[in-house]
Amino acid sequence: MLDVLNTFIVELRQAGLPVSLTEHVDAAAAITHVDIADRAVFKDVLRATLVKSEDHTAAFDLAFEVFFAPRSLGGEGDEASEDVSGELGDTPPDQTGLRGPGKGMGAGGGSTMSAEELAKMLEDAIRNDDATLRAQVAQQSVARFAGMEPGRPVGGTYYLYRTLRNLELDQLLEQLVEERRSLGGSMTPLQERLARDELGARIDGLKQAIEAEIRRRLVEDRGAEALARSVRKPLPEDIDVMHATRDEMATLQRALRPLSRKLAVRLARKRRHGRKGPLDFRQTVRRSLSTGGVPIDPRYRHPRPAKPEMIVIADISGSVASFARFTLHLVYAISSQFSKVRAFVFVDGIDEVTHFFDHSDDPGAAVSRINTEANVVWIDGHSDYGHAFRSFHERWGKDVNARTSVLILGDARNNYHASESWVIADLQARARHVYWLNPEPSSYWGSGDSIVGEYAPHCDRVVEVRTLRQLEQFVGELA
Repeated sequence: MLDVLNTFIVELRQAGLPVSLTEHVDAAAAITHVDIADRAVFKDVLRATLVKSEDHTAAFDLAFEVFFAPRSLGGEGDEASEDVSGELGDTPPDQTGLRGPGKGMGAGGGSTMSAEELAKMLEDAIRNDDATLRAQVAQQSVARFAGMEPGRPVGGTYYLYRTLRNLELDQLLEQLVEERRSLGGSMTPLQERLARDELGARIDGLKQAIEAEIRRRLVEDRGAEALARSVRKPLPEDIDVMHATRDEMATLQRALRPLSRKLAVRLARKRRHGRKGPLDFRQTVRRSLSTGGVPIDPRYRHPRPAKPEMIVIADISGSVASFARFTLHLVYAISSQFSKVRAFVFVDGIDEVTHFFDHSDDPGAAVSRINTEANVVWIDGHSDYGHAFRSFHERWGKDVNARTSVLILGDARNNYHASESWVIADLQARARHVYWLNPEPSSYWGSGDSIVGEYAPHCDRVVEVRTLRQLEQFVGELA
């Protein structure tokens, strides 16, 4: 068990979870006090000792299901490799669907249960919310429909799709709702909605059982470590913002608020304790009287570091809009750590959007307004960094001073327009710092119409920032 636990923790670390040696030891000690045959308690114990953030729970759960998946002891339904022929669509629907004639499991499906018997078991499992029947349905359905072959490099999602496609769960849901309607007479819209929600939750439970059964078979075929690598998903802080799905974007939004609080605390602490003030000669001499005039314990004046000003210039064209939105949100969420924050957005024209944040308590709402109300189109709405920078210099360049840090957000893909890199050189001469955050992988810089190389010599740093983890690391170094 300890060997499996060690491998499991290695996988958690590779997935990005910060599991320390102390937590590893705590987990090993904790599982000696529980019955490891009780899988739910065993899982809770490991989660309590190894997971520190709710955002990491999904990654932990997935790894746990892979490394501690129930192992079969042989018997009916384990012959996953003997399923009916071939690839997706090789067998006509009337030979595989539950509502059609169907072939028996013994005819190559790994079981003697007929399609009618499986359909009846499926209905009973959902109708009665029977967990035992649900597990049996999952096992038989995977054996019959997934078409799993030993050693085949196919992901579990493919097998899940093949299984669910043949179960016709949407049709089953309608059938059970109609059954309730006929038994109870007419249903109000609310009653029908509640019935659908209840049955839908039971069907979701079946889908999870089928997914678990597929995962169990893949573990037996490939081994836990190989499967864990293939199904590993990035943590919220490691999701590529520019290529995030809708669900991943929602996850990133939820992660922003706690991240901003953590960064604000870190910056405040860094400003308080980052350096000592000048020597306080009077206090040092007074303190030295207790040691015979020897200044063993020098005293310093408390530093009062000035908060820097921040100017953010963000490209909000389609290719990098999501990255700019998250960065603006985060910068304004920690704006209390700067004496002044001003925001400018551009495509081929540029506009100041500071007032959107000044009159809003929610940075997210202000960012949403920017997309519809900011005047950022000059001619055709295609990125023109040169024109946008030149316009900024003409209108607001004089506001940049020695206390200002300029933060430029964009991929520097300029559609082959003039770069006007002299503007960035002038800003660097005026400002405290000029930073460029590029959401593209550094290997893409300079390819095609990317001209980041023309701007880089005039920036203090050009940083690849594609994830919240990278953004957090950079912002933490600003003050």
